[in-house]
Amino acid sequence: MKNNVTTKLRIGISTTVLDRASENTPLDGIGIYTQSLFREFQDCDFYIQGYVFPPVKNLSLYSSFPSSFRSFALKRILPFSKSLKLPIDIFHVTDYMSIPMTCPVITTLYDAIPFIDPGMANSRFRSLKNFILKRSAECADHVIAISNYSVKELVEYYGVSESKISVVYCGVEEDWIINQPTKERIEEVLKSYSLQRGYFLNVGTLQPRKNVDRLLKAHSLLPYKIRREHPLVVVGKYGWNCDLLVAQLKEKIASGEAYWFPNLSSREELKCLYSGSKAFIFPSLYEGFGLPVLEAFAVGVPVLTSNTTSLPEVSKGIALEIDPLNINEMAEAIKCMLDLPDREERISAGKRRAKELSWRHCGEETLKVYRKVLSGS
Repeated sequence: MKNNVTTKLRIGISTTVLDRASENTPLDGIGIYTQSLFREFQDCDFYIQGYVFPPVKNLSLYSSFPSSFRSFALKRILPFSKSLKLPIDIFHVTDYMSIPMTCPVITTLYDAIPFIDPGMANSRFRSLKNFILKRSAECADHVIAISNYSVKELVEYYGVSESKISVVYCGVEEDWIINQPTKERIEEVLKSYSLQRGYFLNVGTLQPRKNVDRLLKAHSLLPYKIRREHPLVVVGKYGWNCDLLVAQLKEKIASGEAYWFPNLSSREELKCLYSGSKAFIFPSLYEGFGLPVLEAFAVGVPVLTSNTTSLPEVSKGIALEIDPLNINEMAEAIKCMLDLPDREERISAGKRRAKELSWRHCGEETLKVYRKVLSGS
């Protein structure tokens, strides 16, 4: 990716989520988004610097803000608070932790879930979190939405003018598209997790909006032979309000019809688990984008997903779509995934869709937003 405007452009990006990341804990969606953009920009011919709120773990990689986010937030209440001046031309907030700056600020707002349906989001400190989210939007000179579906909700719930919003889709690593795992490597990874090819896969943090409880019920409606030969594999860390779900999942595991992996060793292993599945099942109730759908497309796996929120926009008819609230419909659709008449056509179309929406493409489109804001157009 090349910056054709100037080699002197100085970009700052919030990387607190990357600095806080543990080797044993996979990045969430915000972390993947931040890491992918940061990597893409490092390949460009301009200056890119990550900034982290203290305490800072790795000063060799990132620069530190002069004080904590909490300190900045408290100062903003005061009438004499000042905007922060950094040696950059534009700053991109990817983690909602936005503060006033003397340079233009771009903020990515992923969705409006906490405002739309509090039952889909962690209720702990919800009022305070919603206040921070709105203040983050207020600090932005321009907002990036990750789907067209989200735009109306950002206008309604964050109070952002639609004229200040640009849509830039998320992406998938080119490595997932170009370097497919070998059969030997897939078998090696599956064996390490006591799996055999042909399972149904679901990926995502265990939380109410991911709809895994209905997925478990739908899978249990399948004939016994199918349930045993094509178990449900769930990959996702323990989220919030999921104690009952985990108990149900463990019951299904005990019956030999499911597996649960809260943590994988690497993204490469996740790619192998996608590749070894019969189909990817993603009946989420709400997604600002739905990155796992794109990952499944990239490795050549047919997808069953919801017909709601942003998911049809991402899928563009390539995935089989269902009403995520209808368990019977979901069960019938899962059974259909075993013998799709147009399976190969869907797989080919999915790979093309993944190529359209790589992280490189996301980086290029994000740079266009920077240039637009800097030019005042």
